[in-house]
Amino acid sequence: MTTDTDDIFLKNCWYVAAWDHELIDGTRLARTLLEKPVVIYKGESGKVVALDDRCCHRGAPLSMGRIEGDCIRCMYHGMKFEPSGKCIQIPGQDMIPPKLGVRSYPVVERDHLVWIWMGDADKADPALIIDYPPLHEPGWKGLPAYMHYDANWLLIVDNLSDFAHLAFVHTKTLGGSEEYAYQTKPLNIERLPNGFRVERWHMNSDSPPFHQKVIPDKTAKVDRRNIGHMHVPGIFFLESMFAPAGTGAEKGHIDGARQYRNCQFMTPETRRSTHFFWNYLHNFDLDDPNIALSLCNSLREGFMEDKAIIEAQQKLFDRDPDLKLLAIAADAPLSHFRWTLSQRLQEERSPSAPVAA
Repeated sequence: MTTDTDDIFLKNCWYVAAWDHELIDGTRLARTLLEKPVVIYKGESGKVVALDDRCCHRGAPLSMGRIEGDCIRCMYHGMKFEPSGKCIQIPGQDMIPPKLGVRSYPVVERDHLVWIWMGDADKADPALIIDYPPLHEPGWKGLPAYMHYDANWLLIVDNLSDFAHLAFVHTKTLGGSEEYAYQTKPLNIERLPNGFRVERWHMNSDSPPFHQKVIPDKTAKVDRRNIGHMHVPGIFFLESMFAPAGTGAEKGHIDGARQYRNCQFMTPETRRSTHFFWNYLHNFDLDDPNIALSLCNSLREGFMEDKAIIEAQQKLFDRDPDLKLLAIAADAPLSHFRWTLSQRLQEERSPSAPVAA
């Protein structure tokens, strides 16, 4: 396998580095991102700062340091760094070399997410951060969550790109039955410049267990629609709708339907491990906090089923990294995503590389 991180990670794009609640109470969050050690903290002004997590003097972790205002002090020899990464104080030394400092990364806090730009800082345009309205619109409610995978992020992308696995991996959780794989086909696959969109319907079906837990009538048949959007470098949005069977939801009649919005953000930790941030939001019974909690627990249960398979895949790839896989029809979206990512990586390595959203 390649040892050059420039060949496997897209740098000039925004990644999710943390949820904002991970930075409360003066936390100095040590997090490896794209195989780079980073410390993330919130200064006393409320400004979020991200720096290389190693002092330029002796390589001590700054995450073991002390926050002072918006600066951080290394607690090995006391060197103090401002948010730009520049060293502004060395105890016992008056003259500070102008180049003495650590790398600072552009960060933006938005919708409770902390976004980081790991590439060229002068290309870090906040307007390129993908917007997901359910995270800030008042008609949606959910609970933010995090998981860690001992697997490459693209294996998670592959998993999310194919709804057919719901029937077998999540029969008793998110899928509901094996029938889902046999009786549904992608209604529409759109190959987009930055990913893909896939729509899939399951008509006159039983509600899956996770949905049954939060509705009063657990036996009523439903018409179920899933629309998945995958964006480079690894951002997945899923629109799910459950409408009473036969009421014409497929024609736009969605009165009485219950809807969910699922956002998932995959940030490579290393080439074989991933930070996975997610939130499963709903638009009904918003005054009942138990619904968001139930959905969060149900989705975590489902993701643990995915995690077991994906991490087992990673172990097999570690043994035989040159294994060639064979495709089936359901792989069309993930194949397009991997091709799109490959194109972006090539563009980024070219002298006049465009910027990825």
